[in-house]
Amino acid sequence: MEGKEEDVREGANKFPDRQPIGTSAQTDKDYKEPPPAPLFEPGELASWSFYRAGIAEFVATFLFLYITILTVMGFANNQNKCKTVGVQGIAWAFGGMIFALVYCTAGISGGHINPAVTFGLFLAKKLSLTRAVFYMVMQCLGAICGAGVVKGFMGHTQYELLNGGANYVHHGYTKGDGLGAEIVGTFVLVYTVFSATDAKRNARDSHVPILAPLPIGFAVFLVHLATIPITGTGINPARSLGAAIIFDKDFAWDDQWIFWVGPFIGAALAALYHQIIIRAIPFKARA
Repeated sequence: MEGKEEDVREGANKFPDRQPIGTSAQTDKDYKEPPPAPLFEPGELASWSFYRAGIAEFVATFLFLYITILTVMGFANNQNKCKTVGVQGIAWAFGGMIFALVYCTAGISGGHINPAVTFGLFLAKKLSLTRAVFYMVMQCLGAICGAGVVKGFMGHTQYELLNGGANYVHHGYTKGDGLGAEIVGTFVLVYTVFSATDAKRNARDSHVPILAPLPIGFAVFLVHLATIPITGTGINPARSLGAAIIFDKDFAWDDQWIFWVGPFIGAALAALYHQIIIRAIPFKARA
């Protein structure tokens, strides 16, 4: 009997009734906040990895525009919508490409593929201003080239008849509706990016870095389902700019500001929410 009682006491010590959960289960030894990226880092300009990351962003955004715009054009080109991929298929094309491309480029450039994502991460001091500007330039160039290749395949006349896959506020909605949709949609995306790539979660859960592209791609898919009827869904200034430059019609340019202002506001709000409310980083720094 004594042996059994001792086993029970030992088991109780090994498996206490009250286990700390969530962030309370972590100690300072488990995780250390990475230092913020400097505003300017001149040394980056002499590093090959800096330019390799920019090339990766260019290629990824090129492929993203090529596949997604071609999918949109195929949907618009068919009079019988039941024989096309439909709105759900377009949303899957955008979300699926983000999933694949983030998986491929995350280890090289971080897999941003979107100036709004880059802007949000810059505000959170995850990368320098030098790298952020370089990424945005390469993303926009990749988007222009991707949309240009689609126009080459479709032909000038057919491309213009199908509106070139350009973003604009659709009939029945106001510019305010479009701006609001872009802000909220980008907030969902960038908040998901922050949560899926959180270094603290990576330290606690080894599977998080592997699965990160999945929730990011799924967020893009869901946002497209919701906002395609309103704006065609931008949430990516490079995607909107590339399509507008190649299409080059007034109604696409009239609404272009919405697809820059909206995503940047949404990204900024997501960065503030995650850093200040969720992670409380400024308060930790004071402590």
